[in-house]
Amino acid sequence: MSLRAVALACAIGLAATPAMARVEPFDPFGAARIDGRPGAQVPLDVPFANATGATVTLRGLAHGRPLVIVPVQHRCPNLCGLTLDGLSGAVAGQSYRPGRDFALVALGIDPREGPDAAMASQRRLAGGVALVGSEGAVEAVTRALGYRYAWDPRIGQYAHLAAVAVLTPDGRLSRWLYGVAPRARDLHLALTDAGGGRLGGLGDQIRLLCYHFDPRAGRYDGLVMTLARGLGVATAAALAVPIAVLAWRGRARRRAA
Repeated sequence: MSLRAVALACAIGLAATPAMARVEPFDPFGAARIDGRPGAQVPLDVPFANATGATVTLRGLAHGRPLVIVPVQHRCPNLCGLTLDGLSGAVAGQSYRPGRDFALVALGIDPREGPDAAMASQRRLAGGVALVGSEGAVEAVTRALGYRYAWDPRIGQYAHLAAVAVLTPDGRLSRWLYGVAPRARDLHLALTDAGGGRLGGLGDQIRLLCYHFDPRAGRYDGLVMTLARGLGVATAAALAVPIAVLAWRGRARRRAA
């Protein structure tokens, strides 16, 4: 066979296998994200298994209370343990208690994990319940929340973000709190907000009015302090104008004299 024939055969073979020639690298930043869906309805009656293997639902766990969900891979060797520890610290740093005022759930996103894997997470999440479920059950909840994740074959783990979802008692998404360790104040305000006036006292409701939730940052900012700073700048500007005018007039008089 001539060299020209060999080259032609190689070209035909490469053209016939475009998938092998163009393997796209895995992009964890593109695969793992959270779509903003405030008010989205989460299915509460999908069956899951808890750490003892019993079948439970989010509705049964919530029992008419706000619901905090942290999506994790129970056997994740990286950030999931830190996320559970950070959330436990935030829970301990505010006055609402899981089981009494709200339900706290570590939702396993890996359908291959069983109750034994959930038990490890439940031990780290004080007062919380760890769940595992089928692929369809997990996707039904995470899709409604706008929580996107994907399997990374290079490391054999799911690429996913560290975040906490706060739901209203009827299962609507109220807030996403981003990061490995949410602030206790943010968790308290988010639960007060999700409770719709049924959680916390008058002081909690007034405090909620003093803060503004930033959906991009996933945290609450001091609205009153921001307004005060803005008012201070406006006042300074308003005072600066007449002072500048008086100074200019004074210089004009001195030049005329």
